[in-house]
Amino acid sequence: MNRRNFVYTMGGIPVMSSLAAAQAARFYLLRQYLLQNGDQVPRLAAFLKDGLLPAARRLEVPGPRLVLESLVAAHMPQVLTITPFASVEEMLATRQKLAGDDGYRNALSTLEAGAEPPYEEVMDRVVEAAPYSPELPASFPEAKPNRVFELRLYHSPTERQLKALHERFAGPEIKIFHRSGVHPLLYSSTLIGPHQPNLVYLTPFDDLAAREKAWAAFGADPEWAKVRKESTDKHGQISAVIQISLYRAAAYSPLR
Repeated sequence: MNRRNFVYTMGGIPVMSSLAAAQAARFYLLRQYLLQNGDQVPRLAAFLKDGLLPAARRLEVPGPRLVLESLVAAHMPQVLTITPFASVEEMLATRQKLAGDDGYRNALSTLEAGAEPPYEEVMDRVVEAAPYSPELPASFPEAKPNRVFELRLYHSPTERQLKALHERFAGPEIKIFHRSGVHPLLYSSTLIGPHQPNLVYLTPFDDLAAREKAWAAFGADPEWAKVRKESTDKHGQISAVIQISLYRAAAYSPLR
């Protein structure tokens, strides 16, 4: 299947053709649990580890592929779960099936029991994988105990500039990424959620030192300076705001 088989519609947001979408449309639910220090952190961990993940396996529905705990984020502590879906319909069906499962409901009741709330709030973002995005793996070939995950959101001023941003990533930027040691697991744009239009991507690094080394190599790459100048000259500043968060996978995260 050719993941570059797409057209630009809807104001410039990259959207696959109907044939390609039927074969390869992928969506991810990024759910942020914003917590307070104290018992909210272990309570949520127990719910995810002993409630949500087993229920998803039991029901044979998508569950979180990644459970990430914040190292550096706008709100800390925080837990981010990333769940892949083949379609929005599958996302809604999964929610219904979980709601009808006794084990899941009991785990949710336990999470919500007590004098204190289980979290400050939950924030959901549904993203659509870009046509050039790789598949999110089920596992890594090698365990890295200090592996970190960097989530970046690039907000574009206009849909036209978001299109240009995707074209730059799909073209020369990914090649520069890879030779610099930056290997994102997911490239996407927000379908439902704040800060639209945007490009959201997730990158693992072996550790914080590897992250620093990779980004330094990327910034010093002479081709990157050329690509960035050409892009800015043609389209203006196509990423107006950048948000960066760093995470580590929870001990029970399926992908870690």
